[in-house]
Amino acid sequence: MPVHTSESSGGSRGRSAGLGLALVSAVAFGGSGVAAKPLIEAGLDPLHVVWLRVVGAALVMLPVAVRHRALLRRRPALLAGFGLLAVAGVQACYFAAISRIPVGVALLVEYLAPALVLGWVRFVQRRPVTRAAALGVVLAAGGLACVVEVWSGLSFDAIGLLLALGAACCQVGYFVLSDQGSEAGDDAPDPLGVIAYGLLIGSVVLTAAARPWTMDWSVLTGTARMDGTPVAAFLLLAWIVLISTVLSYVTGVLSVRRLSPQVAGVVACLEAVVATVLAWVLLGEHLSAPQIVGGGVVLVGAFIAQSSAPAKGSPQPVASGGPERELSSRESAA
Repeated sequence: MPVHTSESSGGSRGRSAGLGLALVSAVAFGGSGVAAKPLIEAGLDPLHVVWLRVVGAALVMLPVAVRHRALLRRRPALLAGFGLLAVAGVQACYFAAISRIPVGVALLVEYLAPALVLGWVRFVQRRPVTRAAALGVVLAAGGLACVVEVWSGLSFDAIGLLLALGAACCQVGYFVLSDQGSEAGDDAPDPLGVIAYGLLIGSVVLTAAARPWTMDWSVLTGTARMDGTPVAAFLLLAWIVLISTVLSYVTGVLSVRRLSPQVAGVVACLEAVVATVLAWVLLGEHLSAPQIVGGGVVLVGAFIAQSSAPAKGSPQPVASGGPERELSSRESAA
């Protein structure tokens, strides 16, 4: 009996620690758009902000990449997919979107990814999905309609909404790629190594696309205004690199090692809440009552879709096309 009690206590502590790490990751990710938007408004191109974020994080994670250099030979497709989609694609589309529409709206549109993944599973892979997952998709779509206020002909810039949808599609691509490699078992690559190489590959891709030599570097030595309050630009950049990228990715990985990917993904839904609240308080981006209600419905839909996935190997219909391994779904978010 004492042995079982000890194991139960240890498991409980592990889950508590995992939940704490997942919350830290969600908060850290949620602050990225709020810190990036003032830099964009100060004169930096959204793609240049993404480049600074990814390159800075890649340099911090370089020792991890060196340690896991065998991944280049073992999992080149996974690394390329993570770098192109989860790093370069998602973040470039998200940062471009927040330059045109509110941070909270962009992130809620991005949360259509679980619903889009289910569409891929059902109509492309022709695999059944649970009724609960389908309900989650319907709720997410209906909530999004409230967020963008479709009854008024869309309240926001159409290009900005399309860019946010592009970020969601990039997430789908990574989820599908991860799911295809999810049966590696004990041979599954270390997720920290995948993150490190994803950042390096994303840096190379973004360097070619962003052409940083054309960037106005003087912006980083000045100040940016956060709803009228001057803030040192380099402090905002440090937050984006160290907190919203490195810390958020690492804590996200560690949380999934203590929780299931589904539970960690559900906790990560708080990212949208954090981003919306921070944008409201720090940037003055207020949402209307229908938009707040719609945002809540989007998150409920994402919660249902992610939490209704059966255990791996279960004969039940699938509820998610996301990765059933150590890489958390939040590792692809901006």
